[in-house]
Amino acid sequence: MAPKGKLIIIGGAINTGSFTETQFGLPQNMNFFERGILKKITVESVRDSKSRFEIITTASLIPEKVGEEYIKAFAQLDVHDVGVLNINSREQANSNENCERVKAADVIIFTGGDQLRLSSIFGGTSIHQILLDKYQNEPVVIAGTSAGAAASSKNMIYQGSSKDALLKGEVKITGGLGFIDGVIVDTHFVQRGRIGRLLYATASNPGILGIGLGEDTGLFISEGNKMEAIGSGMVILVDGRDMADTNLTDVEMGQPVSIKNMIVHVMCDGDTYNLTEHKLTIHHPKVVSTD
Repeated sequence: MAPKGKLIIIGGAINTGSFTETQFGLPQNMNFFERGILKKITVESVRDSKSRFEIITTASLIPEKVGEEYIKAFAQLDVHDVGVLNINSREQANSNENCERVKAADVIIFTGGDQLRLSSIFGGTSIHQILLDKYQNEPVVIAGTSAGAAASSKNMIYQGSSKDALLKGEVKITGGLGFIDGVIVDTHFVQRGRIGRLLYATASNPGILGIGLGEDTGLFISEGNKMEAIGSGMVILVDGRDMADTNLTDVEMGQPVSIKNMIVHVMCDGDTYNLTEHKLTIHHPKVVSTD
């Protein structure tokens, strides 16, 4: 059965992104890429601007600041029923109070930071189960940016440098929150040159589709398999189902990996991809004449 919920995964754009949050200070005004994408989250929710939003800042090292910025950004969209859940332990992820807040939410947003915090704190908890049930059976919107996007799938990249990504053993993969299966997601994709990470992840498991999300860019996923690119940047898809050969199992740890016949697609705003049919449809906007 197709899930009744909607999933929106975003590549990020604020300086406090995956793995490197401590390297940057908080800007005076976070670059809320989400200005357009937050609007998309809002209009797709069951009660539009009257919906109940919960921002989960668990992944972030600066949760209070991040929560405040989301509240400000949503206020500009006339969305005011916004709460912040800064859950820092599995005990808190099982607490009745936090569970009730998640049950009552129409929209759940996971912020950026470290996706391993999301999987290790929420995995198998009461909140995790509530979210999985809501996604399957209710018209909830679950969104994630940066770490929140990376953790949305069943398989999750949590470590691996960009420059050494195609060395055996460099990319680390574990289980994510599992809202969507059959894919693996990487974020800040174009800006941080992470194509090697996604190629490696897909070569090691060619049955899954690699999704690389650029900054200010996301995917709107409905019915569990219909994906639409949103935002100003690019989404890179890496399809390994027709991969002809790789030496991944033959080389020593730390040695370069060869891959033959990996298919790559590029999606931009309005393009769609059907996960069931593995079909990409490119949107061709009409050119408006200036004459």
